[in-house]
Amino acid sequence: MSTILFFLPFILAYTVIAVYAERKVSAFIQDRYGPMETGSYGILQTVADLIKLLQKEDIVPAKSDKPLFLVAPFVLFAVVFTGFSVLPLTPTWSGAAMHTGVFLLLAIVSLDVLGIILAGWGSNNKYSLVGAMRSAAQIIAYEVPLTLSVLCVLVITQTLDLQQISYMQGTLSGQESFLFGIRSWGIRVDEIGGILMWNILQAPVLLPVWVIFFITTLAESNRAPFDLPEAESELVAGFQTEYSGFRWSVIMLSEYGMMLLVSILGTILFFGSWNTPLPNIGFVALADWTTGTPGSWTLEVWAIFWLLTKSLFFVLIQMWVRWTYPRVRMDQLLVLGWKYLTPMILFLLFVCGLYRLLMV
Repeated sequence: MSTILFFLPFILAYTVIAVYAERKVSAFIQDRYGPMETGSYGILQTVADLIKLLQKEDIVPAKSDKPLFLVAPFVLFAVVFTGFSVLPLTPTWSGAAMHTGVFLLLAIVSLDVLGIILAGWGSNNKYSLVGAMRSAAQIIAYEVPLTLSVLCVLVITQTLDLQQISYMQGTLSGQESFLFGIRSWGIRVDEIGGILMWNILQAPVLLPVWVIFFITTLAESNRAPFDLPEAESELVAGFQTEYSGFRWSVIMLSEYGMMLLVSILGTILFFGSWNTPLPNIGFVALADWTTGTPGSWTLEVWAIFWLLTKSLFFVLIQMWVRWTYPRVRMDQLLVLGWKYLTPMILFLLFVCGLYRLLMV
């Protein structure tokens, strides 16, 4: 079964819940009242907004480039949605079976800037165009450290296959871990599994790599403090200024979809993918990973549960960051990307290569 069939309805439901969750996160962090009157705890506010967006008139500016203006939101969504096709959900549900899935996903993710530029240029609005140009500069600056951070993981794991990376962080493969394939007091550590098998713990050098990966994915998702393409306080709404109704909602759907996509990718690369964080100890029933076989429905359900739970946790952190840190200036964004993150990740790439050689 294709992962697309799973993710299309899931993204729609996830976005509705994520919008509500973000309002609550912002209210908690900044002591806002938030939408509290529409339904219990404001739970119907997002539903009301959704109905409003579907009913609003789809306005196209008279002097806009109409074909580009109309197609841009769907280019954004198509790019983000295609990225989910290569993600492994369970031991047997691996999405598009590609041995170079990581590189394909990175290539897909980088294409979202095309949709933003189409929206900005097609709007024939100076604020929209400035937002689109900011996005181009931002994506170019942060694509380099993002790709190098992923490359650090590939150097450690020696594979481009996302499903293989997932297997290496659990006990289902039947193979010894590259680091924990040792016996201590007669017990092999990688037989215990759980959180000890995560890449970020098998190779601690990946911890600073993940920090850089997380920062760059914020920029890729146009999330604060890197939301300069939108910058509603200075550019009205940036590249999406002229959009309304359903097309505006598609742009928002793409943004929240990108947040989930990069969170799942980070979970797969660093935090055990669909593997359980619980050790294989007999009295811990939920962690008895070795009793299940790939294909059994219990194992598949638990695999999806752990992958999405970890990923949604990182989505929550992205929301937390947005309502905690102020937006950076354009020069600060470029300085951070080129002057600090890129040299740091180049050094960490060298360290990861050396680390892998010493582990062989």
